[in-house]
Amino acid sequence: GGFAMERLRAEEIASSPKMAHVTYNGKRIYIQNVHEDKDIATVYPLDDPENEFDVPLSQLKEHS
Repeated sequence: GGFAMERLRAEEIASSPKMAHVTYNGKRIYIQNVHEDKDIATVYPLDDPENEFDVPLSQLKEHS
């Protein structure tokens, strides 16, 4: 389940103090940053904050 991420929503989540339930490949991640000129986000797994990586926004899913 979940919905594909849009840039505006990703930016909203990244700047919000509230934790959104966002997953990448079924794992919960935190959106660190959204690249301004590309639909790419820098994220890290909640259980592995040292492990930052870039993913296309289309690969992120938000769960309500």
